[in-house]
Amino acid sequence: MDTPITVDSPHDAPAADAVARDPRRVAFEANKLRKRLCRQVGEAIADYAMIEDGDRVMVCVSGGKDSYGLLDVLWMLKHRAPVRFEVIAVNLDQKQPGFPADVLPTYLASRDIPFRVVEQDTYSVVKRVIPEGTTMCSLCSRLRRGVLYRVAAEVGATKIALGHHRDDLLATFFLNLFFGAKLKTMPPKLVSDDGRHVVIRPLAYARERDLARYASLRAFPLIPCTLCGSQEHLQRRQVGSMLRDWDRQHPGRIESIFNALGKAVPSHLMDRTLFDFASLRATGVPTGDGDVAFDVDPALEAAVEAAAAAAALPNVIPLARG
Repeated sequence: MDTPITVDSPHDAPAADAVARDPRRVAFEANKLRKRLCRQVGEAIADYAMIEDGDRVMVCVSGGKDSYGLLDVLWMLKHRAPVRFEVIAVNLDQKQPGFPADVLPTYLASRDIPFRVVEQDTYSVVKRVIPEGTTMCSLCSRLRRGVLYRVAAEVGATKIALGHHRDDLLATFFLNLFFGAKLKTMPPKLVSDDGRHVVIRPLAYARERDLARYASLRAFPLIPCTLCGSQEHLQRRQVGSMLRDWDRQHPGRIESIFNALGKAVPSHLMDRTLFDFASLRATGVPTGDGDVAFDVDPALEAAVEAAAAAAALPNVIPLARG
């Protein structure tokens, strides 16, 4: 999801200024970030078999930092990956007032990246249908999705790549947990709701702050969203703030939560559609995944103690030396 670039801490701003003054430093930082993002995207693609030999990947480019970063990394991987695949960038011009229609075509042409710009006035539809003061995101996304599905079929795309990153997956998980009463997030790979396309999220392992930094270092010509960019979803913003606070105050917590999304244990949850509790019977055969009854889970206790020890480290006052 393309969101405005923010500075994570007061210490980031001087560092950014220092980098801006030294072109060599800019190149060094951009190269280091590029390698990290390429590695993370490559791992996500391999883990979830996102891209296969002969695929034609349609990258949805909005003009925000995330989609620019996704396109940039996939374009590099296209020339280095062991599998052969094509990349085509697609932008939906929703006819928002003041939208700089020349920015993306100029940039994409300069990079020799195949692209298609689709003009569809969804802006007027959303403004006409949605009452003033209420969120426009739901209708806007549905209209945009329908157009992009149609274009995917027209350009012969076998995969639709979206720019959602790790922070988006975590925020969606907590939004579903807090307000939707579901253990659910954005999956790295899934069939589209019309059943005709495979949607992938190659940035699933990438952090938003890395993408923001990369966009700045690469000087991508960012395009703000005047329709909903100024109407950020309140609950999503609050969840994002919560995650950033946890990341600062409890190092490692975000990584642990994110890793947990890939390690679900259905027998230790409560979803009867995922585990057959009704037919469960004692077999007399020990199982490592069985209930430990009144015992404390040793692995969980060890993890909690390690986290507590790590959190206490900054508060330790070293002994003064004579």
